[in-house]
Formats: sequence, structure tokens, C-alpha cells
Amino acid sequence: MIIQNFDDLATTDKKKDCLKILEAGLQAANPENIIPKFVTPNEIKINGKSFNFEKYSSIYSVAFGKAGDTMTRALNAIIPIKSGIIVIPKGSKSVMKSKKFQIFNSRHPKPDQTSVKAAKEIMKFVQNKRSDELIIFLVSGGGSSLLALPDDITLEDKIHVTDVLLKSGATIQEVNCVRKHLSKIKGGKLVKNMKCQGVGLVMSDVEGDDLSSIASGTTYMDDTTYADALDIISKYKIRWKMPDEVLTLLENRMNEKKIETPKKARIENYVIANNDDCLNEMKDKAEKSGYTVDVMHVFGDIKEAVTKILEKISESEKTCIIFGGETTVKVLGKGMGGRNQELVLRLLKNTQKMKKMVISSVGTDGVDGNSVFAGAITENVKMDLDLMKEFLKNSDSGRFFQKQKGNIKTNPTHTNLMDIGVILK
Repeated sequence: MIIQNFDDLATTDKKKDCLKILEAGLQAANPENIIPKFVTPNEIKINGKSFNFEKYSSIYSVAFGKAGDTMTRALNAIIPIKSGIIVIPKGSKSVMKSKKFQIFNSRHPKPDQTSVKAAKEIMKFVQNKRSDELIIFLVSGGGSSLLALPDDITLEDKIHVTDVLLKSGATIQEVNCVRKHLSKIKGGKLVKNMKCQGVGLVMSDVEGDDLSSIASGTTYMDDTTYADALDIISKYKIRWKMPDEVLTLLENRMNEKKIETPKKARIENYVIANNDDCLNEMKDKAEKSGYTVDVMHVFGDIKEAVTKILEKISESEKTCIIFGGETTVKVLGKGMGGRNQELVLRLLKNTQKMKKMVISSVGTDGVDGNSVFAGAITENVKMDLDLMKEFLKNSDSGRFFQKQKGNIKTNPTHTNLMDIGVILK
């Protein structure tokens, strides 16, 4: 069971059903259930293409992202990897114990010195492989901050820029566009000059499975420019918060084609799992439990997402709305919580006059914002409206649900396929 406090939260039949549907979604995000669909002891078979292992003298793996260790374990159980590197977030204890793998725990969502060390080691590892060898890159969300190689700016400046962007309400694509143009490794730069063969197996945590945005397209390519990065900084009116060195670098390089990020992919990259895999399993589970199911995707501003979800709530009994995606939240206060807890609190506030329902949302990575929880679950019981507004004003949804005993605990799940949620009537 991935939801650790399942029994404590399952205080009603409806809540129990809701948690079972969420659990099905979380299980679907487990790399051990994903990798074997594409990898056999002889080959990687995907999208009509085959990578036959007999062609290579040695096979290595490089994994970075929240699912780095579980993806490696799943792969290593099928084929003998000669050696490899794994980079996962701090506070996430690696499930991979073999001495064949060098393991780094770096910081997320802002990079640290370990992110730099890991990036340098991976660069060296990749450059040293021969033309008859194969590296399987295992990429998942979170990779952008876990690997950092600042380009002519300090790590402190990179951390500051990341922090400002994350709080600005910018989309992950926009955040990563800026990050790619301040990096020596992202946007395809890692694989640009490597001599060996490579293939990227990618778990998507971005809308539309945009390969250039997942982990900042480190093993792919990039179709954004220095000019785009500057436009994003202007769009969110954060220019005044940016270090002078960063603005100077972006402006100086704007017209230099030679140092743009690679615009063509050096290796094949394939999305092997996305948020829909979770939603499909959840739909299946809900229908087997007798619910009429409506599935939807939610992206962008959290307030707009709430409006979209509210429009879907029907008057009929035994209905289930399943939603997935990733909203953006502008951090207003110094509270505790994340976008899933905030989404549940906003829905609770807006369903006060509606018939009884259960509302829930979790991050498949098991970490919601700056809290130790994955998300929250609640019934739309009568609550003090001003109290809810107060908690929202301070970005403190995590503490609100701590008081209500509604926070969902999974600990880091070693995977990442965005967020999933359920509303049951």
C-alpha cells in the first residue's frame, strides 16, 4: 500500500472508495510496472523501433529524476547493466543498493552543490564511453534541479533565479526555458558531443509530454531561445529580482546562434509513461466500484482549475470525477502546503452549499509543496468560510488539513507522473 495512513483516513465508505481509486493511480506510476512493457532481456522495443542489445559491447545506465532509482532497479532486473549513475532528491533513500551504481542525493526543487557534482560526474561518464557501447538514459521529473551546471553564473545566482521563477506562477515549460539557457548540461547539451550510442526512456511530468521540458530536455534538444528566456522574465515582471549577471548573460547571447541550445536531438527519446496511465487505472477502479466516471485534465492557474472542476460536478448520485495534471500556484504567504492541498481546500470552500461529496488530490511523487504530505482528502462538511480564506491567504493549506486530520501520507514514492485527484458523490 503506497498510502501509509489509508486506514486512519478511510473513516467512511466513500472515503475508502476514494482512497482505493487514488491508490490505483499511484500504483500505475510505479516504474516496476512500466519498464517491463518496453524492455526484454534482448531489446528495447518501443514505437515500432527496436534497440537490440547484441549490437553493443557494454550497456550502461544514467538515471536522474524522482524515479531515478526505481527505474534503474526495474531495468537492472531485466538486463545486466555494467555500471551507472543515479541522481535522486535529498530525503529520498535509494531503493538501489548495488555497488555498480554511483548514487547522488541532490536538492529539489532548487539545486545545490551535489547537483553540480552529479552533473559533472555524468558529463564525464557520458564522454568516456566508446562508439560500440550503449547508455540507457532513465529520465523523470525533478531532473532539472537534481543536475545543475551553471553556465558562466554562480550556483547561488542559479538557485535565486529558480526560486524567483517557482514563486512567480510561471509554467514548468517557462521555468525550464530560463534554466536551459543558464546551463551547460540542459536542453540536449549532455549528449551533444558523446561518442557512444544512447536512448532516453522518459517518464513525463509535463503537459503534452513535451520532451524538451521534462528534466529540461537534458538528453533531448531545445526549441526555445535566449530571447524567449528574457521574454518570460519580463512577462512575470520579475526582471528587478534577477541578478545583473544573469540578465547580462542572456542579453549578450541573444544574437549568438553558435552558443544556442541544440535544436536537433542527438539520440532517440521516448515517453514510456505519463499522467494518463494513472487516470486510466483510476477510471477502471472507479467503474468496477459502480461509479459513473468523468475524466478530465487540469493545468494552469489553480483558480481556473477549480472553476473547471466545479463545472463538472453533477447532481447525479454515485458519480466520480477523476482529474490529473499540474496546476500553478502563486505562493502568497509563509505557510505549509502544496498545490494539491490548496486545490482540495479551494474545492472545499466552493462546495459548502452542495450535496455531500469526498474531495481529494495527491502528487504522484508523494511530496506536496513544502509539506511532508502527498496531498489531502476531505468531505465538504460545513466550515467557517473566513477561516478557509485565511489559510489560503497564507498559502497554509497543509496546516489546515493537519488540523482536520485530512493530509495523505505516502513519503517519497520514487516516481513522478504529476498530480491525480478524485471527487466522489
